[in-house]
Amino acid sequence: MALTREQMAQRVARELQDGFYVNLGIGIPTLVANYVPEGMEVMLQSENGLLGMGQYPTEDELDADMINAGKQTVTARIGASIFDSAASFAMIRGGHIDLTVLGAFEVDVHGNIASWMVPGKLVKGMGGAMDLVAGAENIIVTMTHASRDGESKLLERCSLPLTGAGCIKRVLTDLAYLEIAEGAFVLKERAPGVSVEEIVSKTAGRLIVPEYVPEMQL
Repeated sequence: MALTREQMAQRVARELQDGFYVNLGIGIPTLVANYVPEGMEVMLQSENGLLGMGQYPTEDELDADMINAGKQTVTARIGASIFDSAASFAMIRGGHIDLTVLGAFEVDVHGNIASWMVPGKLVKGMGGAMDLVAGAENIIVTMTHASRDGESKLLERCSLPLTGAGCIKRVLTDLAYLEIAEGAFVLKERAPGVSVEEIVSKTAGRLIVPEYVPEMQL
């Protein structure tokens, strides 16, 4: 059975480490804030100028002026700081983010990512994605494995305009956790109840399947 958005966020949260500065992209990545392991010190950064983002607010905590880069209301944890976009992007471009979690439309076996534009559709802009993929060494992409029409999003080569080239090494989908190496997706884990055969059938790019593929621990 495919992972829910919340389960995908739970799995990504397992990649967090104590003391990390983490940028969460728009969409599924924002949910990771709700699953930071108890007792772990992680500072979540939003490129609109917030360091120390907390969980989604309850109705009592809601502040319409406290938003993330996707204009969703958020909370600020104790020790948070607010600054302008110039300082925020200097932090990103300077390589001071330990982990970046991004959504995507497509990823390919060369580590390319397309995450900002679909031809013929209204696009608000690139946002901070291009800076994030250029300034971060440690990136996890989270997305559905295939489109609603069943078309694979894990390709031999991206068909959409690129956000970044050769920068993606890890992908978590609703079906699997994969790494990109030597021009291929390497299957590392499968979602609970999902067969290797289903993953193979929905992966258009070259896929390396080890002899044993464990089920994901959430």
